[in-house]
Amino acid sequence: MRGIELTPEHPISDLVEIGQRAENEGFDALFASCHYNNRDPFAVLDRVAAATDDLRVGPGVANPYETHPVSLASRVATLDEVSDGRALCGLGAGDRSTLRNLGFERDRPLRRVLEAMKVSQKLWAGERVDHDGTFQATDAGLNYPDAVSDVPVYVGAQGPHMIRMAAKHADGVLVNASHPDDFAWADEQVGQGLADRPDGRGDFDFAAYASVSVAEDADAAREAARPPVAFIAAGAAPPVLDRHGIDRERAEAIGETIESGDFAAAFERVTPAMIDAFCIAGTPDEAAEKMAGVLEYADSFVAGSPLGPDPTESVGLVAAALDEAE
Repeated sequence: MRGIELTPEHPISDLVEIGQRAENEGFDALFASCHYNNRDPFAVLDRVAAATDDLRVGPGVANPYETHPVSLASRVATLDEVSDGRALCGLGAGDRSTLRNLGFERDRPLRRVLEAMKVSQKLWAGERVDHDGTFQATDAGLNYPDAVSDVPVYVGAQGPHMIRMAAKHADGVLVNASHPDDFAWADEQVGQGLADRPDGRGDFDFAAYASVSVAEDADAAREAARPPVAFIAAGAAPPVLDRHGIDRERAEAIGETIESGDFAAAFERVTPAMIDAFCIAGTPDEAAEKMAGVLEYADSFVAGSPLGPDPTESVGLVAAALDEAE
């Protein structure tokens, strides 16, 4: 899979244009990020699906806290219907900082994601579901099961337990990282999960879900990387921060600033070391070298936000860098 991520902070008409360009540049999958402070990802995905022919589309990644898992499964099923079977489902625990703003504590994230995935798959298969776990559902079902195809589920993950769970149970994992060192470590976790994967579950896709910022001007590319890197650093586990020599207190301060809603201040706190660790940022040639390092471990590559200072123009640059990296 060669994928791309859209962040619905831009007007939907612009996002549709990016989706069309992505298909024309050879991308075969598109994910829309899911944050309450941006536009609704499913509205974006519907428009992108209508404007493209073969591009697979899905949330990347939706969380089973702010939307009940059964309702989320229905939204993905609807997307699959309107896209003529092109839906993907990116599912993860969500961003800790933004979920706190909505009053969610993100309790038992691994179990919640696993249960949401299993219940969704039963609903898509036309089953009625009773569930009593991290969430409740009684005699839940979809009234249009014939419209739903086999929707691949990708689990968004950073930590070892979520990566191993994805490798054991899901169709793929979206490892939210951008540095080869993180993928060398993630490859070990994937291997452990695959060792426990039941026979007959099908192929597994180890996908890099990497923040990418590409421009002919390397400094401009790095500057554009500040917003996503702030969110990544704020949500990174202490071992990940330690792996890259990132100061834990500074990363925690960024998270607190994001929670307070002062995004500009949070972005300003991002250091060059954070950009190096959490984004593939630079010229097309520089990006290609870093992508090649990631693809030594990952099977697939999804280019995540910001793509570049001008996301629409950067689609072609990202595609060229991937061509060189592969």
